[in-house]
Amino acid sequence: MHPVNGLHHVTALASGARGHDAFFRDRLGLRRVKVTVNFDAPDVYHLYYGTGDGQPGSVWTAFPFPRAARGARGVGEASETAFAVPPGALPFWKDRLGGREEERMGERRLAFEGPDGESLALVETADPREPVAGPVPPGAAIRGFHSVTLRLRDIRPTADLLGLMGYREEGREGTLTRMRIAGNGADVVDLIGDPEGPPARQSAGSVHHVAFSVPDRTAQDALRRALAGAGFRPTPPIDRDYFEAIYFRSPGGVLFEVATDPPGFARDETPDALGTALRLPRQHAHLRPMLARALEPLDGVRMEEAA
Repeated sequence: MHPVNGLHHVTALASGARGHDAFFRDRLGLRRVKVTVNFDAPDVYHLYYGTGDGQPGSVWTAFPFPRAARGARGVGEASETAFAVPPGALPFWKDRLGGREEERMGERRLAFEGPDGESLALVETADPREPVAGPVPPGAAIRGFHSVTLRLRDIRPTADLLGLMGYREEGREGTLTRMRIAGNGADVVDLIGDPEGPPARQSAGSVHHVAFSVPDRTAQDALRRALAGAGFRPTPPIDRDYFEAIYFRSPGGVLFEVATDPPGFARDETPDALGTALRLPRQHAHLRPMLARALEPLDGVRMEEAA
């Protein structure tokens, strides 16, 4: 059993920063916890939203590429991201978002789309985590992630991989197999087998990668050795400023990341100021004047040199 805590974050592609920011802050009530840029494409934002100080297991992140075309759902992708809300909260969210009420594995849920067609859901569950403090009443507010759903031609190799990471099969419902790891939320991965489905086309509205949480580099190194021993090819650890990350491609084609919980998002901002200034990786600090002019302005974000 390797010390995976469950989900850490989910990263998507988007078509514009302002619309994405408004939806996840104002409509879903998540807190913007970090404004930075893509390490590999610094002219593109990397935006982070979550609960509290950006607790692992709650953080939705986005690369908003201006005017990106919309992606297409299919096999070989994380086809849905679900957030946990308290029992009885769905009527509030139905009035707020619309969407489609349904049931999965005995849980009531509301499926809806984000601004770029992201497949999202809210699941009623007794979750012990603290709610987001924001525009949504505490009795209905999001507690963090509930699960991700992977749509795959063949679920078995990915189920075996998740087993290596500490997940266990909890049950089946039609073409769906639920995998769960011991935790306090953000601990479910649903696998849907779809042998004849069309391949996903990744662009705006698509999940770019799914990140799993580990407590520290020691745990990450142990899992990395186990993955390499099983024939995967994880990258060396990469410093992402707010966590250390390794990446590898899962058997079904979904990009997986394993991220450490520390140092967290308060390493370069005070907790009460999270998400209020553009923070740049050291190697891109010299680009601030250009980026301050080129990046789409966001409400409440200071673009000049941060204090």
